[in-house]
Amino acid sequence: MSFLEVLILSFIEGLTEFIPVSSTGHLILTGALLKMESTEFTKAFDVIIQFGAILAVIYLYRSKLKWDFKFYKNVTLAFIPTAILGFLLKNKIDALLESTTVVAVSLIVGGFILIGIDSWFKHRTEKELNEKSSLLIGLFQSIAMIPGVSRSAATIIGGQIFGLSREKAAEFSFILAIPTLGAATAYKLWKIRHIIDSSQSLNLALGVFFSFIFAVLAIKFFISVLNRYGFKYFGYYRIIIGTLVLILTYFGAL
Repeated sequence: MSFLEVLILSFIEGLTEFIPVSSTGHLILTGALLKMESTEFTKAFDVIIQFGAILAVIYLYRSKLKWDFKFYKNVTLAFIPTAILGFLLKNKIDALLESTTVVAVSLIVGGFILIGIDSWFKHRTEKELNEKSSLLIGLFQSIAMIPGVSRSAATIIGGQIFGLSREKAAEFSFILAIPTLGAATAYKLWKIRHIIDSSQSLNLALGVFFSFIFAVLAIKFFISVLNRYGFKYFGYYRIIIGTLVLILTYFGAL
């Protein structure tokens, strides 16, 4: 991988991991547009640099991460469905990572949902997060194993369905990313440990660093947009990008 490819992929990962537009989907599309060879390392690279996004959450939400047994129990319960389903379905998920059509359809469907979500939950009374709702939010997160769905979108929508405000749902989604992305990063590192050389180690380190910087900026941007405008503009973006990808795929450009 060249330095430019590392920089571009890290930018895409950091920018899109915590906004509801699907970082995995955008990384797949970026790799296709750059005509990058799909290898075991390049696939793992897209996952491992998520560690930079984890560090961004830890940095920005360090005051929220103080010990609270109930809170951490809820985070653990929300993590369990993805951990189990991710392990059982890892081969099927890897196969989907090759499809730009799956990404496009997921982007479009999710876009329409995001456009409607603000009005759907506008007048709902906020509820306290409990064990049952945490587990169900975790099931929503597992849907995001489909490329293009977006982990943050799935968990935020799940959080709102089960009574959280959009700000609280976003916050829980960010913190839930720590065990979820952490487990994925550790698994991919272990899986490719035998093929990592010094240049690849440098690329991974740079990828993590740049994704951290871009993720910090993206989270701040997302919260400001969310508070002012809600989710609708992210929905419009998803529909436009998804439609464009379908057109490019149809004409063989992707």
